[in-house]
Amino acid sequence: MKESSSINRREMLKRGAAGIVAGAAAGTGLNAQSAGGGTTSKVVANGRIRQSIMGWCFRDHMDAVTLAGHCKEIGLVAMEGISAEHYPAIMELGLEVSLVSGNHGFARGPCNPEYHDLVIKGLIEGIDLAKEVGCQNVITFTGMRYDGMDDEKAAQRCIDTWKEVLPHAEKQGVTLVLEHLNSRDDTHPMKGHPGYFGDDLDFCVDLIKRVGSDNFKLLFDIYHVSVMNGDIIRRIRQYHQYIAHYHTAGNPGRGELDDTQEINYPPILEEILKTGYTGYVAQEFIPTWDDPIAGLRHAAELCDV
Repeated sequence: MKESSSINRREMLKRGAAGIVAGAAAGTGLNAQSAGGGTTSKVVANGRIRQSIMGWCFRDHMDAVTLAGHCKEIGLVAMEGISAEHYPAIMELGLEVSLVSGNHGFARGPCNPEYHDLVIKGLIEGIDLAKEVGCQNVITFTGMRYDGMDDEKAAQRCIDTWKEVLPHAEKQGVTLVLEHLNSRDDTHPMKGHPGYFGDDLDFCVDLIKRVGSDNFKLLFDIYHVSVMNGDIIRRIRQYHQYIAHYHTAGNPGRGELDDTQEINYPPILEEILKTGYTGYVAQEFIPTWDDPIAGLRHAAELCDV
């Protein structure tokens, strides 16, 4: 990244925060004391799990800054999956950025040579932004299968592409996290991804081993693993040394972590803690309750083991 670009973004982060966070506090009923951390509705009491939220899930219900105010009240410590323009406001509220986009999305990934340059450019930009905002992780994906694709050549292409940007990630102290996605659910564009190349957890871990860098890890999405592979706790035990980030959601349906779905989250979170994990667990369910914040509050309390 050019020096002038880096300076401009840092200035944006400094100048924009104060005014935006005032609006966030007003819009969610937060007063000055609660914006600083004193709340009356916090449900996260233990805090052993550093909980975050994937903001895209709530975009049909409220803007990112309003959501940030609710997260602060509930006791979440971070946000991800929101536009970088909102980083100043959430950081001023005391929330962290837990994951930065690699800017190439799950469809346009390195398995397809057509997207090689786009992936390189997007990941470098994501790494630089993560460094500026103090975020450890940048997300990446394999991309989608395409006609005539040779699986081994596509796997090697992924590895070679990631290796091109890893020296920059290592220099910046940033980790690329590869997300495994399910290809089985075809009911909704964000509940499943038919045709996704990295839809097998064992295969994704093999890619990570072949890359061979401490700055290239796995994003273990509990929902997607449940759909494609199952046996969640055993797989956490098996692969914990390769995991740098977790996502949650109910299965089936990617809804709330309630009694309509099959994943038993408390023992899963306890197992994550047993592995010595100190990173983030981000709530990534698609709200279905009449009150989406009530669903978030419930999930946060359930995962506060």
